[in-house]
Amino acid sequence: MRLAELSARSGVSTATIKYYLREGLLHPGRRVTATQAEYDEEHLRRLRLVRAMIQVGRIPVNSAREVLAALGDDELGPGERLGTAVWALPHGPAPDEADPATESARHTADALLDRMGWARDKAERTERGPAYGMLVTAIVTLTRLGYPCAVDDLAPYARAVEQIAVSDLDVVERYATPDEQVEAAVALTVLYEPVLLSLRRLAEAEESIRRFGGA
Repeated sequence: MRLAELSARSGVSTATIKYYLREGLLHPGRRVTATQAEYDEEHLRRLRLVRAMIQVGRIPVNSAREVLAALGDDELGPGERLGTAVWALPHGPAPDEADPATESARHTADALLDRMGWARDKAERTERGPAYGMLVTAIVTLTRLGYPCAVDDLAPYARAVEQIAVSDLDVVERYATPDEQVEAAVALTVLYEPVLLSLRRLAEAEESIRRFGGA
């Protein structure tokens, strides 16, 4: 397909596609003349992923480039590529190691992961990347503000998101090839987070009505 068709099918303007090409976020097309190139379904799939990250997820171009580099690393297996790509996505703040509360929060996080059977040792937890640090930071904040954050308080949330993870990967497995699966996993990580947030708020509204009444 030519650039105009790629634009029409992806919903991305030709000017933006050219920008992505210049930034190395999209592979060049097959040159057919001095001024024209042809693109294929792989370009369309990659363009949808880039659009999900940059236009929807508001991920900086440099971060998107890191994600795409991880996805294209053929020396890594599919699981490793996915882990590396997700780590490259923007995350919340890392734990402040100078804060005395961090060590206590880390113990709570470790105890929660032990209960759930996630990441069998501390080395594995470190290898899980920024998500573990985000959890520690969140526990520090909850503790400082006086809100419940013991293992018993957090375990129901962990059990709920464990089932969400199953659903996520069920969707990913609908895609035919390992490359498509890894790309879909990254795109859905970005695109489904607003879905999860909105559904949580809707569910809380319904549960509040059930418990406390109201219109």
